[in-house]
Amino acid sequence: MNEMSPSRPNNLDSFWMPFSDNRHFKGTPRMLARAEGMSYFTPEGREVLDGTAGLWCCNAGHGRREITEAIQKQAAVMDFAPTFQLGHPIAFEAAARVAEMTPAGLDKVFFTNSGSESADTALKIALAYQRARGQAQRVRLIGRERGYHGVGFGGMSVGGIGGNRKQFGAMLPYVDHLPHTHDPARNAFTKGQPEHGVELANRLQDLVALHGDTIAAVMVEPVAGSTGVLVPPKGYLERLREICDANGILLIYDEVITGFGRLGTDFGAERLGVTPDIMTMAKGLTNAAVPMGAVATSNEIYDTVVNNSAAGIELFHGYTYSGHPLASAAAIATLALHREEDLPGRARAIEPYWQEAAHSLKSAPGVVDIRDFGLIAGIELAPREGKPGTRAMDIFRKCFDDGVLVRVTGDIVALSPPLIIEKPHVDRIFGTLSDAIHAIH
Repeated sequence: MNEMSPSRPNNLDSFWMPFSDNRHFKGTPRMLARAEGMSYFTPEGREVLDGTAGLWCCNAGHGRREITEAIQKQAAVMDFAPTFQLGHPIAFEAAARVAEMTPAGLDKVFFTNSGSESADTALKIALAYQRARGQAQRVRLIGRERGYHGVGFGGMSVGGIGGNRKQFGAMLPYVDHLPHTHDPARNAFTKGQPEHGVELANRLQDLVALHGDTIAAVMVEPVAGSTGVLVPPKGYLERLREICDANGILLIYDEVITGFGRLGTDFGAERLGVTPDIMTMAKGLTNAAVPMGAVATSNEIYDTVVNNSAAGIELFHGYTYSGHPLASAAAIATLALHREEDLPGRARAIEPYWQEAAHSLKSAPGVVDIRDFGLIAGIELAPREGKPGTRAMDIFRKCFDDGVLVRVTGDIVALSPPLIIEKPHVDRIFGTLSDAIHAIH
């Protein structure tokens, strides 16, 4: 008879941490044990103000009772049910609540479990749609340099961050990339959308000339976050939309970061005035209380795939946990909070104060650019010679030790606080960050 081995002592050995310097962390761990409102708390009880909404995801703040109680209630009623050839009411209700929020016409919702799964799902739906409408030659996917679309092979292939790809060899075939929009020579220290760079969208027309009618879709982030906060130039997304429409190409927005109030509107598409054909989301969908992602598509895409398929399964794709009951309950409760507390409106109201606070760091030592849009800010630092990324990482660690959580990507400090933030929190985040930048050389 098998017997369970004695419990191992509670140590740091077993957990292989994601996107982490495991060796450094396990030598000098910085731990979080509790969260409430705008703050985390360490195991010792020290408060750490959250300047990143966890990982861009806890938009309503931490420990929201309404979400916790919805999860608890659902767990007691039904912990899990499959959505393959079966259904449960709460998944359909969650989808309807999402569809109420998405731009008009993007009314069909496919549930996933993360932004990475949403990206791969969106790409597969785009390919299935092109085939269903008699355009099976459209197999090419276009991304953008410095784009981030998660860590699945589809999202990595269309994404354009080299560090995320270098360990894994070949990516998907039939993928090409647009240039990124970062232009510090013309746009450094811009507040909001840069004036220069709309012409970069015309590179899509060049790819059409190169690849002909083999392009299925273009995927971009309305505002690129993980690469270091790159805000689209004025007119850029409008021009992408025009080229896609003229050439039978689907436009996909990765709204995993920009969705659910981050830009002062429900989705970035609304703030930026350009609606895609497919939209991915995750993070703020459940306030990160339970993992969940989703893909919203146009009605035309859904109808084409479903109605042009043979009898039976129309899309051979899905996940065991698509529309998970607990995640659905969390989503419904989160979106109710989103409406009742007008989180986008709160973000929009404090955005000017946030923007001025961010740009107050312009003269701080080593700061070479500051970018902002909505409740997002990126403070770019000059790298140390021969040691890229180390300056920002040292600032991250000092800020944490001084009681503020920030995020770094390369030598860029990225900030994205919960949307319940108030002016004293803004002052504390940028005051602590300023002190750290002055202290770290």
